[in-house]
Amino acid sequence: MTTQSHRHGRRYYLSDIPLEDALDRYFKALDAVFGLRHTESEVVPLTSAQGRVTAEPIWAQISSPHYDSAAMDGIAVRSTDTVGATETSPLHLAVGAQAVWIDTGDPMPDGYDAVIMVEVVHEVDGDTLEIQAPAAPYQHVRPLGEDIVATELVLPENHTLRPVDLGACAAAGLPSLPVRRKPSVAVIPTGNELVQVGGDLQPGDIIEFNSLVLGGMVDDWGGDATTWQTIPDDFDALLAGVKAAVAQHDIVLVNAGSSAGSEDYTARVIESLGELVVHGTAIRPGHPIALGVVQGKPVLGIPGYPVSAALTCELFVKPLVERMLGVPASVRSAAQATITRKTMSPMGEDEFLRVRLGRVGDKLVASPIMRGAGVIMSLVRADGIVKIPRFSEGLDAGAEVSVELLRPVESIDDTVVAIGSHDMTLDLLASHVRRAKPQMTLASSNVGSMGGLMALARGEAHMAGSHLLDEETGEYNLSYIRRFLKGRSVVVVNLVQRIQGLILPCSNPKQIAALHDLARDDVTFLNRQRGSGTRLLLDYKLRELGIEPDDIRGYDREEYTHLAVAAAVAGGRADVGLGILSAANAMGLDFVPLLSEQYDLVIPREHYDSENVQFALETIRSDAFKAEVDALGGYGTKSMGQVVAELS
Repeated sequence: MTTQSHRHGRRYYLSDIPLEDALDRYFKALDAVFGLRHTESEVVPLTSAQGRVTAEPIWAQISSPHYDSAAMDGIAVRSTDTVGATETSPLHLAVGAQAVWIDTGDPMPDGYDAVIMVEVVHEVDGDTLEIQAPAAPYQHVRPLGEDIVATELVLPENHTLRPVDLGACAAAGLPSLPVRRKPSVAVIPTGNELVQVGGDLQPGDIIEFNSLVLGGMVDDWGGDATTWQTIPDDFDALLAGVKAAVAQHDIVLVNAGSSAGSEDYTARVIESLGELVVHGTAIRPGHPIALGVVQGKPVLGIPGYPVSAALTCELFVKPLVERMLGVPASVRSAAQATITRKTMSPMGEDEFLRVRLGRVGDKLVASPIMRGAGVIMSLVRADGIVKIPRFSEGLDAGAEVSVELLRPVESIDDTVVAIGSHDMTLDLLASHVRRAKPQMTLASSNVGSMGGLMALARGEAHMAGSHLLDEETGEYNLSYIRRFLKGRSVVVVNLVQRIQGLILPCSNPKQIAALHDLARDDVTFLNRQRGSGTRLLLDYKLRELGIEPDDIRGYDREEYTHLAVAAAVAGGRADVGLGILSAANAMGLDFVPLLSEQYDLVIPREHYDSENVQFALETIRSDAFKAEVDALGGYGTKSMGQVVAELS
């Protein structure tokens, strides 16, 4: 489906071309102008060759070893002189005439063809040695060419050099190697709003960091990335910059300006200088990718959002670098996992969903994390990627999916999966756990207290954070556990007492003092998601006050964490939100306390005694962890780590 009608020949403007078709069209366009030919050869010393790709077959110049040598410390002998030696009839050998002392690696004396280990040689006197077993020809001798024979093939062309390969080449007498020149890749940031990290930020400024990500990825794949100075949103300036970069590099990446906005010039620049092959693919994130050819070289318009930039670089730039180097396409390992919550996805686009992984019992579970194209932390936290096909409307909770792994599955086996209510102390706990036990990860997914209990019921988590208030009894969590985990044996451990209240801008400009102020016409509220303990608490308090949800502007606007609510208030997207004091403190905001609540960890008995869960609990009970939680403010730690209840 073409969103704009500017289309002719092989030029597609903001289309929804399927990923496979876009790659096929682009590679055919490049092949037609030899744009994917291998980079030329260059000779580098062995000390600089690791990770490089051989440009031609590598042949041995010498044999290794290049002489017959002793493989053991002992005596060199002629095997014929040792025939008949036994324990009952030992033989005596004359030193110098029949036996020569020798060390490992020494050349074999002329005429000698075996070595007897020093451990089985008895020295009768300085001139005579006794042996009790014969030596076979070439026993404990490394013959010339045992490892490598001169002129034999050491390594083929298009081979990525490893440390062991370098050792073999040195043994074969090769001080330097012909390798493919690293494909040179220009990364050109564009945009008036971009600033360098470390400066004073003004509203509208955006720190330019995509070049770090894109350049690092290119370097990892064997390329040589160079970041150019940022070019402003000016057609002529960008045209000149791209033209200069094409003259100097094999591949040019223009970061941002690839969409159809009034200051998005990348596609127009590519068209002006060469051919725009594809503009827009049916992927999410990364739809506005622009794929072009200028002077026979790939020029790509990479979307500006960081997740889109990283994903499209992986999908489109990586195969270009691999083709130029002559190496096969690398494929990550994959594993089957169970998705933990229902995930909707728009029809017509392949969506690349970031997930956290953990093994719960014998099941690998995948918890979706933040999906925004601008959320770089979703890539930092991700353990894997799930591709949702473009003809699917999403994934149901419990569905089996294939996950492309971003870290080894062995490390995932040491992950404790915490699904449920969000609290900042869980992030702090994850840091303490990793510091004390580097191979272990605490992976939390914020789906709300109810969502956490349901995840436990489905066997998809080791623990769940919960703060569900029973309106009738005033008790926290237990009645909900009995209802949703009926028949399951669980242990409830207190993490913290915390203060819930109204998160407000500094100085509280609208003088919001209590929950009834949420119904004012001049107040905009930001809510937590359905199923969260905070949302249930709000609804309970509103019923007490006789306030209807429809009376509150913003009641239906949702965030998944307390910090997200605080950030929205700090950014002016809301006048007030309900959340915890520590989140307000973290953002430097005002706060009106409403009540103290109990935040517990609900742990099924079958996981409670596991090594990793017990380590997490020991960390919670440590003085160091308690001190850092106290420093956050807004928490009570008197009962931290104590067992609240055991239910079965």
